[in-house]
Amino acid sequence: MRKQLHVISDGKLSLEAFAEIAGEVEPFADRFHLREKHRTSRELYEGVKLLCNEGIPIHKIVINDRVDVAWACKTGAHLAFHSLPVRVVKTHFLDMPIGCSVHSSEEAEEAAKQGADYILFGHIFETDSKKGIPPRGTGSLEALKKAVEIPVMAIGGIKPEKVPEVLEAGADGIAVMSGILQAKDPAEAAKLFSKKLNEEGEK
Repeated sequence: MRKQLHVISDGKLSLEAFAEIAGEVEPFADRFHLREKHRTSRELYEGVKLLCNEGIPIHKIVINDRVDVAWACKTGAHLAFHSLPVRVVKTHFLDMPIGCSVHSSEEAEEAAKQGADYILFGHIFETDSKKGIPPRGTGSLEALKKAVEIPVMAIGGIKPEKVPEVLEAGADGIAVMSGILQAKDPAEAAKLFSKKLNEEGEK
């Protein structure tokens, strides 16, 4: 199975800037997450329109936490620990692809049991966005991957040279924020991540 690359907005860039970068990296990425905790539902709705205007297919767009916006825009939704439970969303929105952030094997098993389509697990390596919090490491990723059958995306401090190590631990893909959004050439960065994911995946 092809390994996936998810690009996650950082809440710092304008939605226009994120959409512009998304348009540049679209050929190399599988999903674009609007993770904008401070924005209103209307702003997120506009963000989806901006992504579509940059050529991002609707099936590649994921809204973080806001199931109402995801439903209105026919995108996927990604749930956090403070979001509605996976089971509730799946019951009411049968066809909506649902991802879930987890921080332990127990949480992963529960998310899978409730019907999540994939899980996001991290942070794997040290990252500026989680300063002072010890990374979970690839050992935890390996243990979690054995606990569930649904795809597991690794996140947190993943640089291109770390991709083989993450895949070795069983990840089905990775999620990246600053490694692409803050790169001098986002398209080149995304291309390199994709290449690393796919060359490892084909072995």
